[in-house]
Amino acid sequence: MKKIVAIAAFLCALQTLMLAQTDIRFGFQLSPVFSWMNTSDNRINPSGTNLGLKLGMIGEYYFRENYAFTSGLGFAFNHGGTLQHDFGGSYWTRSSLGPGLDTLPAGVNLKYGIQYVEIPLGMKMRTREFGYMRYFVEPALTIGFKSQARGTIQGRGVGTDAEKINIRKEVNGLNLSWGIGAGVEYSLSESTSLVGGIGFQVGFTDATDDNGVVFDDRRGNRREDSKGKVNGIIIRLGVMF
Repeated sequence: MKKIVAIAAFLCALQTLMLAQTDIRFGFQLSPVFSWMNTSDNRINPSGTNLGLKLGMIGEYYFRENYAFTSGLGFAFNHGGTLQHDFGGSYWTRSSLGPGLDTLPAGVNLKYGIQYVEIPLGMKMRTREFGYMRYFVEPALTIGFKSQARGTIQGRGVGTDAEKINIRKEVNGLNLSWGIGAGVEYSLSESTSLVGGIGFQVGFTDATDDNGVVFDDRRGNRREDSKGKVNGIIIRLGVMF
């Protein structure tokens, strides 16, 4: 946890230094996100998406007229998705589950709703202005720090106690993802633009803290050690000043 705080402090200091430069723009985004999860285990499959939101500040430091380093600080709400487990087992063993949920049947669905504090690091490349419009492409790496996580267990014989479970201990504290976005800036004035676009974000670290036991009919009971990743499609909406 101390390492996470130190990294966040360093990146925030870097952003402050960037904002002190003259060729800087800043703005805000309010971007809907459709996220889902997949895993390295072919017996654990995606079974639903989450509708979430990215909310936060964006900073752009232009080292050339149409090229900028980008960063920011924001919140990602309700990221995750639903995973269907072909085998039954004991999952989410570090959380306080309701009666009868310590052993789950085959075909059970585990739904993750995770909130992250995010720091994106990217580079923006945009065209010259055509009328009031500029087009851009922006590849980026995103560092996410878990702030909270809720889960729901869905399946045959699972009651209402399986809703809105605190699963913070079942989710890893650090999530890394890469992605690329593209869109358009529409100038309202010399210094203010509306931003719209679409982006694709792919996780490459394990978001789940594997600690369960799988009741495998073929190999017997075994540790649940799959790598679960969070991916998303972002509808980017914002304003830059």
